[in-house]
Amino acid sequence: MTAQFKRLIDPNIAILGDNTRQFLENLAQPTAIFLTGRESSRCRALVTLLHGNEPSGVEALFRWLRSGMKPEVDLLCIIASVKAASIEPVFSHRMIAGQRDLNRCFKPPFTDEAGQLAQQILAIIAEHQPEAILDLHNTSGSGPGFAVAAGHHIQHQALASLFTQRMIITDLRLGSLMELSQNPYPIVTIECGGRLDESAHQLAFEGMQKYFLADQVLEPQQCDFALDLLYNPVRLELKPETSLTYALESTESDVTLLADIEHLNSGIVHQGIQLGWIESEICSLADIFQAQNSRGEDVLDRIIAVKGNQLYFPQDLILFMVTTDPRIACSDCLFYASCTDGSEISPT
Repeated sequence: MTAQFKRLIDPNIAILGDNTRQFLENLAQPTAIFLTGRESSRCRALVTLLHGNEPSGVEALFRWLRSGMKPEVDLLCIIASVKAASIEPVFSHRMIAGQRDLNRCFKPPFTDEAGQLAQQILAIIAEHQPEAILDLHNTSGSGPGFAVAAGHHIQHQALASLFTQRMIITDLRLGSLMELSQNPYPIVTIECGGRLDESAHQLAFEGMQKYFLADQVLEPQQCDFALDLLYNPVRLELKPETSLTYALESTESDVTLLADIEHLNSGIVHQGIQLGWIESEICSLADIFQAQNSRGEDVLDRIIAVKGNQLYFPQDLILFMVTTDPRIACSDCLFYASCTDGSEISPT
């Protein structure tokens, strides 16, 4: 049975605890916190901890609540995967073992426990009718923050620019909360950076302050940068039953990726750079990898190539969400890739 949401209104400092560990212990279950703003005719929503191993959003919210600051408008703050985050070591489990990824459950059917939790989140959001929703995450590997949106509207760009100067626009549909972005409220996902990066926690807090304190967040603000827009990055995925290891040299696994591959999250990855090895008896990359663009076209040979048993990049690319966590790499994807001009990767 799915745990019902705890609901708190303007919680006092006693329930917060002295740190985020105590905060999670005091919450104990999925929680919706309602904060009264200076203006109560409008509401904004913040969703965080959809994944239990992504702490920046809840770290920033805890810091905000401890500060005693009052938001400009009413706020609905949803802290979702409290139970998964509380499993020792804290903030190490993306989800509870045996359950689905919560951020793949925001579409029917809502039959299992994760689906029912997602349905409750949607019901609470519908109840409060926020003018905008931000969904705060961490990337699975260390790297700079960026925004992701399922729509290309000026409101999405305005929300993204509170946190970052790079936004991904995607047509990919996996069942995430962000995909429900439509009237009456736009939704933007903020990937704050690596979950262990202090800079990610700081980015989350600084952007959250802007979102909570600004009178208007759906209109572009004057800033020192223009958003870099990247369209439909392609997921490089492993096929089922493919074994994976991260190491500094080739192993007996089907795929071995360099142990320090996370550094490719920053900047342009140039043609010819090596990313790992495949087992020497594998005949074709298509036997172990797959990559399709938003039109369903096979673009594997534009993202990865092999010479001997060494894997390398066949062209300059921008990479996102490069991870060294084999669980995430095997169950989700190895990384996302985009052309250096921001366009979608097409077949040769």
